[in-house]
Amino acid sequence: MAKDFVETAEGLVFAVVENGTERGRVLAFLRYWKTPSGWQKLSTQEANDYLQTYNPDYLCYSSNKDAHLHAVAIDRITRHYLPEQILQNILQTESDVQVIQDCQQLCLLFSNAGLDLQNVGVTGSLLINAQKNSSDIDVVIYDRSEFFRLRGQIKKLIDKDLLKELSKVDWQASYQRRSCELSFSEYVWHEQRKYNKAVINGRKFDLNFVDPSGSEENTTYTKLGPIRIQTLINDDAKGFDYPAVFGIDSPEAHSVVSYTATYTGQAFAGERVEIAGLLERADHGQCRIVVGSSREAAGEYIKVLSQ
Repeated sequence: MAKDFVETAEGLVFAVVENGTERGRVLAFLRYWKTPSGWQKLSTQEANDYLQTYNPDYLCYSSNKDAHLHAVAIDRITRHYLPEQILQNILQTESDVQVIQDCQQLCLLFSNAGLDLQNVGVTGSLLINAQKNSSDIDVVIYDRSEFFRLRGQIKKLIDKDLLKELSKVDWQASYQRRSCELSFSEYVWHEQRKYNKAVINGRKFDLNFVDPSGSEENTTYTKLGPIRIQTLINDDAKGFDYPAVFGIDSPEAHSVVSYTATYTGQAFAGERVEIAGLLERADHGQCRIVVGSSREAAGEYIKVLSQ
């Protein structure tokens, strides 16, 4: 499932990017490799270079997506890290590690707000015990209604001073990590209204939604080239999904799909937006715009007009 991690015999850990499989392979992205001193996180370029040099069999061409991706054959997986299972282990652990304690305190706040922690997991560095003192907490919610309700609870917890909004320094750090096409002020304006991130004890956390029943239909897409349009968002029901999907009112395409978290929840129904991405045509004839055709989504974005 998306946001899970899988490990291979070579000591490589891949983050799963989509529910289901394609031709017996899990679509994923290399995030960590095991060194004598522990897990080492890899940048996008480092991950691509590493696989190209040492394990090119984990590079594949997806005919469904008309794209070159990382993928792991099911029989190459030696361990499957499940976010829900790891979080339950964390909640039952006595630890003097601050990030673990902060995660436990955050989950207690969520539980007190009525969230069923059985529908929650943790991904990122905590999922494979690779966290550092400065690590963020990446929370995964598997129930759609609970995810949207929790966003409202986060706003209330901030108002009660039990959580904090991100500081300007936090926003700058987040912006630099994203390397997105928006200006800093545009980025912060869009992010502040999502209520899917906040700070606990000086540590940032993010909320992610994964629909456990959702997976892309077995559709083949053909890339038609770059496109930039201004249009109206007419459906935001899956705007916080992974990938995020927005219905648009445009003769060029019926939807925009974002594979990068930067543009998750980026716009709401009734808002006019500018979109830059890659136009794709499905085998059934409909077109969509993809934002996040590469991990950094260079030259691609979704932004609300008249902010």
